[in-house]
Amino acid sequence: MTSSVKAILDLKGRDVVTAGPNTTVAEAAAILSKKKIGAIVVVGMENRISGMFTERDLVHAIAKHGKEGLDHSLAQVMTAKVYRCHEETTVNELMELMTSRRFRHVPVESNGKLAGIISIGDVVKSRIAEVEREAEEIKAYIAG
Repeated sequence: MTSSVKAILDLKGRDVVTAGPNTTVAEAAAILSKKKIGAIVVVGMENRISGMFTERDLVHAIAKHGKEGLDHSLAQVMTAKVYRCHEETTVNELMELMTSRRFRHVPVESNGKLAGIISIGDVVKSRIAEVEREAEEIKAYIAG
């Protein structure tokens, strides 16, 4: 039985750190540091996903613009083409997407709006729990 994105969100919660497109890179970097996270979902009107701002985007902004990059808005430097998943997405499908596209964070969308975020750490924890459950079932079968 493969678990789904919904199962992960039901366990970890649906809170997502977001920022508006006019937030500066410096402000976003402070949020990443304070919250000890690697990505912020950039949202526009009605909590719709506009983009993602990740540690990689921060590095690219500084490399390209120097310290002036800190004054740029997220809209200028964010990853605008955001891959999304849905609650029905399986953990295996998400693992494939994250591995092939080299993503560490994927926002969850429901009815066109942000509904959560899944990190690679969430996927690994879910997969480990699934493997441990399978091992316990096999042990119980052998013992029974």
